[in-house]
Amino acid sequence: MKSQSSLAILSLALAYGIATPAIAQSDLTIGAQAFYATTPYKGADDRTVPFPLLDYKGDNFYFSGLRAGYYLWKDPQNELSLTGYYSPWAFRPSKNDYGYMKQLDKRRSTVMAGLRYQHFADWGIVRAEYTGDILDNSGGFNADLAYLYRFTFDRLTLVPGIGATWDSEDQNTYYYGVSGDESRRSGLKRYHADDGWSPYVEMSAVYALTDNWSASAMARYSRLSDEIKDSPMVDRKSTTLVGVGMNYTF
Repeated sequence: MKSQSSLAILSLALAYGIATPAIAQSDLTIGAQAFYATTPYKGADDRTVPFPLLDYKGDNFYFSGLRAGYYLWKDPQNELSLTGYYSPWAFRPSKNDYGYMKQLDKRRSTVMAGLRYQHFADWGIVRAEYTGDILDNSGGFNADLAYLYRFTFDRLTLVPGIGATWDSEDQNTYYYGVSGDESRRSGLKRYHADDGWSPYVEMSAVYALTDNWSASAMARYSRLSDEIKDSPMVDRKSTTLVGVGMNYTF
């Protein structure tokens, strides 16, 4: 069964570049990757997802996975961009294993857009972003704030990081809330979510096999906010994403 939450987590990996580190200094990278993702939704299976990689970084614009952007400011220490990405975060009742979950309304994927900033220094990398749902499916907003540090050992590069994502009240309620009508149909309690922060830790690794070929791996563990954990649609307190890939850099 297709897990929409797994795709949501996958979209984070592709959107934030944690699977194909900003480690690569070249303009263009292609490759193939596979991700294993857990889902917080009841009745939805964890999933392994293969995915092609196409990553480009130019002087004026970039794209990586499901994300694209245009630089407003770019120098060796700072990158500020207008950014947008497709978020497959969705809930399809017909795909769920549980009968009562099938009685809930469909939640749709969307396109998020906003501002993204990265600062590069000897002491590490700061990543910050604020985006909103431009298709108005949820009418919500989210933010990401993270600190990362790069370690280089000959051919091996490691980038551990720690951060948190924030989801607005509208965002959380759309994807995790239960309306009065849904409650009557499904038997789940009515639920309205507030905004909340979900902290995470992540690790990216790239090993250079040759001048052009590299192997990559990543992992992210996210602790869900109380607003998500308390939803009657959810039966987990955390999510995990693991990915591996093979890449060719031009």
